[in-house]
Amino acid sequence: MSTFNAMQSVKRQFFALRNGVIADVIRRSCGGYKIIFGLNLPQLTEIASSIGKNEELADALWNNKSTRESMMLAPMISDPTTFPYEKGEKWASEAATQEIADILCHKLLRHTPYALELAEKLAESDKAMDRYVALRLLFNLLPSSKEVARKVCAEELSRQESETLSITRRLLDELEFFQ
Repeated sequence: MSTFNAMQSVKRQFFALRNGVIADVIRRSCGGYKIIFGLNLPQLTEIASSIGKNEELADALWNNKSTRESMMLAPMISDPTTFPYEKGEKWASEAATQEIADILCHKLLRHTPYALELAEKLAESDKAMDRYVALRLLFNLLPSSKEVARKVCAEELSRQESETLSITRRLLDELEFFQ
């Protein structure tokens, strides 16, 4: 019988799978996290599949903003069919890095019934990271969101924002493929 709660069990898995070399590289390239275990996406996906959907644990992990892997795992164990719009908007605005935004969009938000509506709202934000999330989410919604994606890309290109320029250009390239 385990005496660890769910969060402690997850953290023990993070610790067991830690990779110091990767953690050091991540720490140098995108600081901001107090704790980086250096886990990769397949490792986190494996942990997520062993946990299943667990909203309470997902919330606890998401709120553990000092740990990179916690914020990466949270969207993987959230249920998109019951994930409320307000929480989707909140998590999108709290994504601190492009890596977290990418995982949030790919693993969770694109599967919600309100994904396109959320992308359109985030695209209107003054915050570059919100707009990055909108663009990433639109990328995940192609080809069904082509017209919205074209409009958002045109608006974003006019901003010439360094944080979103690359993904905007990639999304435009992808839209050309769907012509």
